Amino acid sequence: MFEGTKRILVIKLRHIGDVLLTVPAIRALKDTFPGASISALVNAGTQDMLTLNPLIDEVLTYNRSLKGLPVTERVKGELGFIAELRRKKFDMTVDLTGGDRPALIGFAAGARYRLGYEPKGGFAGKKLLYTHLAKRPEVKTHTVLRDLGVVRAFGIDTKDLSVNIYTSAEDDKFIDGLLAEKGVKKGEPFVHVHPTSRWLFKCWTDEGMAYVMDRLSQAGFKVVVTTGPDEKELKKAASIVRLMKTKPIELLGNIRLKHLASLSKRAAFFFGVDSAPMHIAAATGTRVISIFGPSGVFDWGQWDNRAIQGYAQRQGEVNSPYPKKSGVQVFGANMAIQKDWDCVPCGKDGCKGSKKSDCLDQLDPDYVWKALEEFRLLDLKKQ
Repeated sequence: MFEGTKRILVIKLRHIGDVLLTVPAIRALKDTFPGASISALVNAGTQDMLTLNPLIDEVLTYNRSLKGLPVTERVKGELGFIAELRRKKFDMTVDLTGGDRPALIGFAAGARYRLGYEPKGGFAGKKLLYTHLAKRPEVKTHTVLRDLGVVRAFGIDTKDLSVNIYTSAEDDKFIDGLLAEKGVKKGEPFVHVHPTSRWLFKCWTDEGMAYVMDRLSQAGFKVVVTTGPDEKELKKAASIVRLMKTKPIELLGNIRLKHLASLSKRAAFFFGVDSAPMHIAAATGTRVISIFGPSGVFDWGQWDNRAIQGYAQRQGEVNSPYPKKSGVQVFGANMAIQKDWDCVPCGKDGCKGSKKSDCLDQLDPDYVWKALEEFRLLDLKKQ
């Protein structure tokens, strides 16, 4: 169907976690066109999710700051960017974003084949920018399978549904040295806790986080806490640490994305909220326990690379390894904890425009701790 496909551009202009979850779709392209060169176009600041991945020959970045420039400069910058893409002579573009801009970029790049989902909204005539349109997936489809669905619709597939992230020897050495400096011996069990998100309506209460982190420390784990560099995240993390009765190891705001992966890779398990670091930790193969609020676990729950293979073979075509609407769900070695209210998930940025989520504010710390105990996570201390 796609004769002469030698250069492929995958477009994902979204956030950090979204970019990481495209890996199986990219692998499907590589498996189907093993001799083709694959480039990925992502927003600047998200490229670390795909760099060093052997499936990808080149990671290109889109400079979002162009949007804020005066019209003349912006047009000049956009045209220069498109000219660069056209010089690469892509045979196929695969739009895993779905917005207007990726549709225009894919068309302007001049590829013979242009794949995407049937548009939902956007400007008139948008669908004419594509040559191949896949039927939109069901609402409760996991993001990994949703991205994969774009190419699967046209016979482009893979048997390996793993989501992988790659670190360098230098990244791992840096984290080993930092942990040693903080008093964590090699092989000593610790829990990587990332209690914040750039969207605070996804965060659990400071009191709840402090309580669980104290209990983990009292159970014999060292607790290593990280957060993003945003001032709001740093302030929230500092508030959590102040509430604690024990003293965690603080790596607040100064850890790069690749270093987060190196850190999670060494941890006994990861505990945190619905966020990009949650997905990064899962991609390293570490067990992940997450706290979810208004987002759907069925489409954003942490992936398990080992469990998904057998699950897909048993179930055939599946929409999500997290089948329930809400509540506590387990998939493989991972667990997502969420209130089972009728309104959950709502997909909103807080209740009634407040930017605060009642389903998180009313999540009981003892309930969360009991879930961790029943999942036998404390047994990892003995390994």
